[in-house]
Amino acid sequence: MPVDPRQVAIAVAGFCAFLNLYSPQALLPALAREFGVGPAEISSIMTASALAIALTAPFTGAIADVLGRKRVIGAAMLAVVVPMIGAALAADVPQLIAWRFLQGLLLPPIFAVAVAYVGDEWPARDVARVAGIYIVGASLGGFCGRLIPGVLGDLVGWRAAIVALLLPRETRFVRSEGLFASARQMLRHLKNPQLLATYAIGFGVLFNFIAVFTYVSFHLAGPPYYFSSTLLGLIFVTYLGGTAIAPVTGWMVARLGRRRFVLAVIVAWAAGTVSLLAPPIAAIIAGPRLRDVRHARANYLD
Repeated sequence: MPVDPRQVAIAVAGFCAFLNLYSPQALLPALAREFGVGPAEISSIMTASALAIALTAPFTGAIADVLGRKRVIGAAMLAVVVPMIGAALAADVPQLIAWRFLQGLLLPPIFAVAVAYVGDEWPARDVARVAGIYIVGASLGGFCGRLIPGVLGDLVGWRAAIVALLLPRETRFVRSEGLFASARQMLRHLKNPQLLATYAIGFGVLFNFIAVFTYVSFHLAGPPYYFSSTLLGLIFVTYLGGTAIAPVTGWMVARLGRRRFVLAVIVAWAAGTVSLLAPPIAAIIAGPRLRDVRHARANYLD
């Protein structure tokens, strides 16, 4: 079966976005020691990116409706290199927070618009399958960002070039009449209860996902575990559980229905969170695995 370059580009876009978002997480204890700050202060670098995403995401769609999907994705992927380099060269925590905030502003134009591109450019029967490919890329990006952020960070330049070359210009895109018209359409979405519920799921997933993995890093870096940065990075191998489950998510939704499916994985999500409170390492590792499966499924539904 020939490889569709569009699918490769979509997977790479998801990979790059989540690589950038999660790259400092396994290094938080080491960064806290480096800058001489506590867990709460150094964790602000993750909060800064998440806050920036929340601020940018509502307006990303309006901008993409005017400028075009591919143009926005390509420009954001090139621009995100600047705050990535700035964060690497930051001299103190406030500088690092500022660069991470700027980085977060540039991520929704990649991952949110990529999902819109999939919805526009593929037939309805193929959207679920291609969305699964995107989530696999995003999940691998989150995993690699935690495990080997330094090595992969150096390669961001050629990954951005791959997306620009392989992702064709939209064929079904209908340009908006302008930013005002697109923003007005966006506000109409807030009157749709189903969309509001979907937004709430996205909020809960990202909020809890970042918080739990930040907690795990500091928990395992302290007594009685004393994990090194390498061991903390290896903990995120559990992230691959979400990667493995993503391709069959569409099939599971078709069999269970969206409502039953969401309720079932929320139960698994809560069980994973509770297991993190148990002392044995095996229980702590099992907790993130359940949450990663939930994360991949929720991304699909969102």
